[in-house]
Amino acid sequence: MTTSSETQKLIVITGASTGMGASAARELARQGFHVLAGVRRDHDADAIRSTGIEPVILDITNSEQVAALAARVAHDPRALHALVNNAGVQVNAPVEALPMAQWRQAFEVNLFGHIAVTQALLPALLRSKGRVINISSIGGKVAMATYGAYAGAKFALEAVSDSLRREVAPLGVQVVVVEPGGVRTEMATRGIAAANHLAAQMTPDQDERYGSLVQATNTLMASGTASGLTADAAARVIAKAVTTRRPRTRYTAGRDAALIMRLTRILTDRTLDRILAVNLRRHYPKGATPAYRG
Repeated sequence: MTTSSETQKLIVITGASTGMGASAARELARQGFHVLAGVRRDHDADAIRSTGIEPVILDITNSEQVAALAARVAHDPRALHALVNNAGVQVNAPVEALPMAQWRQAFEVNLFGHIAVTQALLPALLRSKGRVINISSIGGKVAMATYGAYAGAKFALEAVSDSLRREVAPLGVQVVVVEPGGVRTEMATRGIAAANHLAAQMTPDQDERYGSLVQATNTLMASGTASGLTADAAARVIAKAVTTRRPRTRYTAGRDAALIMRLTRILTDRTLDRILAVNLRRHYPKGATPAYRG
């Protein structure tokens, strides 16, 4: 929980229209912070606006909107306690079949946009000795089949977080990574729809190679999401990273995330490949033969 001296400090949360971002905005506002909640559309702003939550129109890939956010923070007499880089987009397709424009878009939203917002707000965070909370994923440690673009950006975000932490720790700014597993949000639903749209654009040869894999991955994603954390539970982990006086450098959110993170530290790549393949195999369409047999 926050102390009385922390109340009414500013928090910036990107991607706050739904899911973890919206839940984190509500939780931190409840704890006494004034939350600048980044949303992309006016109707999303109307939906989240409430006591302690001030919506800000923000597409993190739009330099003018990022600059406007920085100006909003700079002109507020309250200190900026934390930036929560939460905005993201789910992109799932085989490496061979994902168009380069989609690769670039995935990195623009899931990596470069976060860097742009961080650069814009670091002067305020340096003045307040605040912190940066980067929302990564178990995909930032393990890249499953069809997750190349998404995991690639998250792996990069993990590396940037490490570098930034070592740069600004001597200046009093803390950098924390939150790594959720399956979370029941709209992002996964949109991700499955996007994966099906991309799959429909594959060539016949690509469809023969990867069609069943995409179906299995979508089924696994839906299953993991349905059994995952609620957005409110994930938001409590984010709030802990924001408010704990001496936070860890990384927090997992969900039992699946904690398990996978432990496995990555003790298993060889080949062993992990086999475990992932066995787990995916049961989600293949009936009669389909997985390309990877483990």
